[in-house]
Amino acid sequence: MAGLVTAARARELGARPVMLEKGTRAGGSMLLSSCVIWRYRSWDEFRAECPGGDERLQLLVWKGLDEAIEWLESLGAPVVAGETGNPRTVGKRFDPRGLTDVLVRAAGDVRLETPLGEVDGPLVLATGGFQGSRELVAQYIAPAAPLRLRANPWSIGDGLHTGLARGAGLSAGMDEFYGRNMPDADFSEAEFVPLAQLYGRWARVFDDRGDEFFPGEVSWSENDLVQTTARRPGARAWYVLDEEALERRVRGRTVAEMVALAPTAVAPDELPFPPPPGAKVVVRVAAAITHTIGGLRVDERARVLGEDGHPIEDLYAAGADVGGISTGGYASGLAAALVLGLTAAESLVRGT
Repeated sequence: MAGLVTAARARELGARPVMLEKGTRAGGSMLLSSCVIWRYRSWDEFRAECPGGDERLQLLVWKGLDEAIEWLESLGAPVVAGETGNPRTVGKRFDPRGLTDVLVRAAGDVRLETPLGEVDGPLVLATGGFQGSRELVAQYIAPAAPLRLRANPWSIGDGLHTGLARGAGLSAGMDEFYGRNMPDADFSEAEFVPLAQLYGRWARVFDDRGDEFFPGEVSWSENDLVQTTARRPGARAWYVLDEEALERRVRGRTVAEMVALAPTAVAPDELPFPPPPGAKVVVRVAAAITHTIGGLRVDERARVLGEDGHPIEDLYAAGADVGGISTGGYASGLAAALVLGLTAAESLVRGT
């Protein structure tokens, strides 16, 4: 998303940007998402939820998102829902295909299947993070086993490599990621959203050894549980559900309805350890990564910062190539992509 937004806004400001898209289609992982673009309703809650994040960038996103969403709508981006359905947040849900098509038209010169190479002049890095690279994930995130990929296959750290080659500094949270616990089985891109097992807060969670491993209360986003699962043997867990848990509702569905879609749901007696009392069904899940949280350091103008803290000439970044916004918690990656994409375009064109 960030690359399309940057190109569209730069073109609107009178520039002639070229967007290099490594993949066979535009839209990145946005096209595979539920496409809810949101911020926390309260600034204090944002800080409380993501305490390790860069406060300057968080404020940029939090203050700028409402106007940025209005900009998307002005381009004709189709809104599916005017609210997020979460009392903690405000934002809108867009049709991902419709939004992608609108941004591609506005961006103009989008060149598919064109890897990032040597570029003369100003460059905005918006390659989507490094979750698609098992080597970089192992180096920085260090899960107990390879993580399943819940994202496009092309975001393998090209922006990170380019930034580091030019002396960029890294953000906090390089060992963190956003993802979901998914059924421990193969799944397609079309199943990224419907197969997300987003009810761990009501389950008892065990690893393959039978250890109940998550201490305390699971957060509303469950991203803390996913990251903890990633560091258990095999990056897997068992969700053990009783009758009360199965009756809970998530986003208009009961947990029982969500479990029914999971190909790894089995009877409690199939656990590799004695089932706890009251168990009605169990689901074997595996941690899946959607995007990285750590990345390149940037300032409020989306300029990439060197290890010395000074901006690197003609180098900008947006989207998941930027790190340190949601460190320690969870915030909308699409919101950051949108606001930082607009910021990068305006900084580049206006020379600020």
